[in-house]
Amino acid sequence: MYPESINNLIESFKFLPGIGEKTAERLAFAVLDLDEEQIDLFSSSINEAFEKIHNCSICNTLTDADLCFVCKDLSRNSNTLCVVEDSKTVFLFEKLGIFTGKYHVLEGLISPLDGINPEDIGLNKLLDRINSEKFEEIIFAFKPSIEGETTALYIKKILEGLNIKITRLASGVPIGADIEYVDSLTLERALNDRKNIE
Repeated sequence: MYPESINNLIESFKFLPGIGEKTAERLAFAVLDLDEEQIDLFSSSINEAFEKIHNCSICNTLTDADLCFVCKDLSRNSNTLCVVEDSKTVFLFEKLGIFTGKYHVLEGLISPLDGINPEDIGLNKLLDRINSEKFEEIIFAFKPSIEGETTALYIKKILEGLNIKITRLASGVPIGADIEYVDSLTLERALNDRKNIE
């Protein structure tokens, strides 16, 4: 019932996570109410992000430079490495200002049911970094799920024999929750009360 260009706009919004038909329709009509200057900014921002954003050459965090803002910061605690599933977690921790170490972003979590095996999540880059930078503690900050647990235990087994303390976020982060939706107090407590992986 919509003109083709509006229909295409609606379908485009549905590419985004959590956007269903009704929300996509609302967003499409909201875009049509923007003025020309706002539309230019909106479209150029999407194009610019697509063209310029890539992974940091050291930690894999999203950046528009060769090194991300964390890897460039020489004042960071170089003894502690926080391993996360995606860049959103890095930005969340940085907003909270509760972690002063370094990060490493994996390319997802191990999930055999989804066909994601250890070799698919960039573990070689992580292991090379651990061997070269001599961290004293590795923190796993994965969502509390079967995939998160599997990934943590797999990496821990590989690191056995190295003199590195291995911890993970404490309980308080609900099972099955995405870290990006956890409130800041719960996340801060989980980070501060992290536990050794048995």
